[in-house]
Amino acid sequence: MKRYLLLLSTVPFILSCNSQTKTTTKTDTVPTDTTTNALNLPAPDTGASKTKFSKVIGWPAEKTPVAPAGFTVTKFAGNIKSPRNIYVAPNGDILVVLSNSERNTKEKIANALTGKDKAEVSGSSANTVILFRDTNKDGKFDLQTTFLSGLDQPYGVLIIGNSFYVANTDGLYIYPYKTGDTKITAKGKKIVELPAGGYNNHWTRNLITNADHSKIYITVGSGSNAGENGMEHEVRRANILEVNLDGTGEKIYAAGLRNPVGVAWAPVTNVLWTAVNERDGLGDDLVPDYITSVKPGCFYGWPYSYYGQNEDPRLKGQHPELVKAALVPDVAVGSHTASLGLTFYTAKKFPEKYQNGAFIGQHGSWNRSVLAGYKVAFIPFKDGKPAGKLEDFLTGFIADEAKGEVYGRPVGVAVANDGALLVADDVSGVVWRVAAK
Repeated sequence: MKRYLLLLSTVPFILSCNSQTKTTTKTDTVPTDTTTNALNLPAPDTGASKTKFSKVIGWPAEKTPVAPAGFTVTKFAGNIKSPRNIYVAPNGDILVVLSNSERNTKEKIANALTGKDKAEVSGSSANTVILFRDTNKDGKFDLQTTFLSGLDQPYGVLIIGNSFYVANTDGLYIYPYKTGDTKITAKGKKIVELPAGGYNNHWTRNLITNADHSKIYITVGSGSNAGENGMEHEVRRANILEVNLDGTGEKIYAAGLRNPVGVAWAPVTNVLWTAVNERDGLGDDLVPDYITSVKPGCFYGWPYSYYGQNEDPRLKGQHPELVKAALVPDVAVGSHTASLGLTFYTAKKFPEKYQNGAFIGQHGSWNRSVLAGYKVAFIPFKDGKPAGKLEDFLTGFIADEAKGEVYGRPVGVAVANDGALLVADDVSGVVWRVAAK
């Protein structure tokens, strides 16, 4: 009965998505063809999964990540515990969310992959939001405060009018706020209950609002790798949820997104995009993580298929109607790269090629024999659509590939009001600032 109810709740997506697909316009960035794309993916192999965990050695003095010629990289902030996400407030304040999650052990992840250990795999959190303010606009903060503490694995934060929102792993909370506040001491109110925790750090809940600030969108990752714990435990998960500002009126905006984390509105088209971490356990080059425009009411495959209608062999023959309905994502960004951060460059300080393009924070692989990710990647856009290949932008995080040693791991990315790109390096406790010379 539970599986039937879950399937029944998904049917409106198919109907809504099919209806919208028929009426797409030339500016719609979502592919209307739901067939498998031409990525030339290898065959899935459930026995080919490899693990290679990185060892973080920290950044030597005076060493920084490497940006292309014409850019400078400096340390905006350091010695902070696990900066995971970055939010630029309307007044220019930079809020850094400290949401540390302990690394899972190889044994825990292997057990989760095989379904032997059905306990949630999650770690501890710094549970704090730090405020940085640059009052003289020189690219260096001159005020740092503990803006909000006592949270429960926070990730997404959002300011709308006189309200400050925080997405903890267990729910959406609202606090009173006024422009210029440097600290919140009031008790928050939970306005949306969310399923907590999840497989391999799928505890993150990100937030974004629409142009008229009438809705809030919440990302909720799956509680498993590929539904191995039973889909009755995945209700309201692997989704982007939409709610009113008071938490009412919840509906599923899009489904079948295994672990959507980064969210941003594309310039020109004002279409919502998300960065999604795909599943593990099918080999080094499956399944590609991706960024994609998000079509309201549509289904993106998880867990029954991947990258369109490529059926997951572990769920072979299950719900072919959902497999048939699965949309192909827009851009593959590498398998197991853990692409978490996403922002569009809407400032004017970077060269023309970067205008309106997408920056992606790739935290880095573990379910692969060779390290992948561990960089900030870039995709050029034109007229609101991808207009070129994925390319490296901020590199140098890998210290020794053979030994698996890394200096740091980039996560959240954001564009400051002065046009610089800010990058959260959680394991090294640093926020990097990339500016055009």
